[in-house]
Parts: sequence; C-alpha cells; structure tokens
Amino acid sequence: MEDEPRGAILQRDRESYAIVPRTPAGIVSPEDLESIIAVVRRYKIPIIKMTSGQRMVLVGMKKEDVEKIWNELGMTVGQATAPCVHYVQACPGTAVCRYGNQDSLTLGLELEEMFQEMDLPAKLKMGVSGCPRCCGESYLRDVGVMGNARGWTVIFGGNSGGRPRIGDVMAKNLSAADAKDLVRRLLEYYRKNGKPRERTARFVERVGLDAIKKDVLAFAPYIPVEEIH
Repeated sequence: MEDEPRGAILQRDRESYAIVPRTPAGIVSPEDLESIIAVVRRYKIPIIKMTSGQRMVLVGMKKEDVEKIWNELGMTVGQATAPCVHYVQACPGTAVCRYGNQDSLTLGLELEEMFQEMDLPAKLKMGVSGCPRCCGESYLRDVGVMGNARGWTVIFGGNSGGRPRIGDVMAKNLSAADAKDLVRRLLEYYRKNGKPRERTARFVERVGLDAIKKDVLAFAPYIPVEEIH
C-alpha cells in the first residue's frame, strides 16, 4: 500500500486530505495565521475548521499538495491519530480572565512541550483550567489540571467519547512544579502498563484507582499520606 502523506488524514471521499498544524495550548502567532491564510488561498483549500481541541484543521487538499503545504506552513504536525499527546487544551487563566486563579496558559504550554514526543499506548488529550469553572474541560480529558486559589488539582482518566468518564482526582493544591511531576509519573505508569490503543479511561477502570495510588501516588513526596489511603 502506498504511504500516506506526512501528517495527513484521508477524508470520507477517499480522495482529499486534511492536516492539523500544531497550535500549543491554542496559541497562534500572527506569522502562523498569515502562513495558513496564504496556503489556503494558494491551494484553494475549501475548509478551515476550529476543533474542540483549540486547533485548526485544513480540510480538502490534494494528496500531491500535502508535503508542499507543510513546507510552506513551516509548522509542526498536530497529531490526530498517533498514540501520543494530541493536544493540550488550555483556558486563558490569569493571562486575561477575571476568574483565573492560576496561570493555565503557561502550564499548558509547558506540559505540551514536555510530553509531545512521548510514545504512549493510545492517543492522549490534556485539559488545563485556571479555575474551578473548568473551561479547559479538565475532568473529561485523559489528563486534567485545574487551578484554584491554593494551587493545582491533577485529574487522570477522563474521557468525553462514546463511553464518557469523569476523571479521578489524583492530588490537590499542588505547586506547578509538583503538578508537572505528577503528570510525568502518571504518564510513565500508563506508558509502562497500558495496553495498545487503551485510552486512560479504560486503563483506570482496568487497573483500578487503588493500584495507581499504591504504584504512583505513594512515591510522590508532595502528596500527604492521608490522601493516598
């Protein structure tokens, strides 16, 4: 079978393709916007769609144009099917929002940079919210982080798909550094013990919350003993 173009998704018509440029935490520079508009006009791409993950998908391009479009965009691939971190969704947080308790944009950008190259059992989505209003949909993402006045709450195992699941709270009131460390520990545990194509929601259901507490939380020095038992 002939290889598919880099970072391209074959569409329903079995002829055209879509690509998703990476836009970390939903941030797009003026230069990237100008590049996107330029290739859309040059290659007559019919659709630019904003996704639920704060990304732009360019839909309806020809196979032979895909690589040229990537080269002209100068942007990296935002994964759509591969077993890795697909995106980190983040609300505005303290950058602009009157309700923000924590800097969700900075944390979201840091998490995406830390884990975007990590190989995982299945695709993984993160949601970072700067306050308990949870505009980053943190409880419905594989990894969620939510801010309050005292720090960050880390959530694991959420999903909004065909079998929705509210994620489990792993720890509360963490510093940003401790929240990032706990996300790292959880993802390393998931990478080691997850089955191929098993999303975190099904992983947590299979291994159980008690096993995660024993194997992960018990080794995190910033989590009080009473929160583990």
